[in-house]
Amino acid sequence: MNILITAGPTREYLDPVRFLSNRSTGKMGFAVAQAAVERGHPVTLVAGPVSLPTPPGVTRVDVVSAREMLAAIERCLPQCDALVMSAAVADWRPAQEAGAKLKKRAMSPLLQLVPNPDILQTLAPLKGRRVFVGFAAETGDPIEEAQRKLIDKGLDLIVANDVTVPGAGFAVDTNAVTLISAAPLGQVGSPKQPSLPPQVLPLQSKLDVGRVIVQWIEARCASLKG
Repeated sequence: MNILITAGPTREYLDPVRFLSNRSTGKMGFAVAQAAVERGHPVTLVAGPVSLPTPPGVTRVDVVSAREMLAAIERCLPQCDALVMSAAVADWRPAQEAGAKLKKRAMSPLLQLVPNPDILQTLAPLKGRRVFVGFAAETGDPIEEAQRKLIDKGLDLIVANDVTVPGAGFAVDTNAVTLISAAPLGQVGSPKQPSLPPQVLPLQSKLDVGRVIVQWIEARCASLKG
């Protein structure tokens, strides 16, 4: 089973010095990649700008912006059976990127932004019988927003977590997540509602969380082929 995984943030540059980004370090996505290799799966990892070493056996593709990440995924997806979209992609980018550093005295106090492409929604027509996994990192109870994303983006599974919980946020080696999955094809259930009960995982290493996710993907892929 070929697995395509994204990890880390994207950077959306205002000029060669300044950019919009977020606090993602890529640790969760890299852990999923390591877990998948442990299970014997070929893995391609599309990584935003992070300082993590590539897990042994993983093919890594480095990108910077959201549009670069989308282009890399579109190149790699045809050869893959599953996509794990754990990257924290910037929703917006500056409307214009200056070629030289903008001087403070010449800058406007208002920054004009334009939306980045929604990667999962853009890829939805290419999904076919592939398994798509998304992530929902929220502040507070993430379940309602995760269920919305599961439906709106046509995902098979979404991994939700509250980043304000100690040990479950950014730049740490542990996580506490809830897995919310859609009904497998052929089962009775509304296509507009997730029909399987959430699976709450206790605080544990991100690698162990990655192992649970990979085993879930294996089971779903097997059910699709069966």
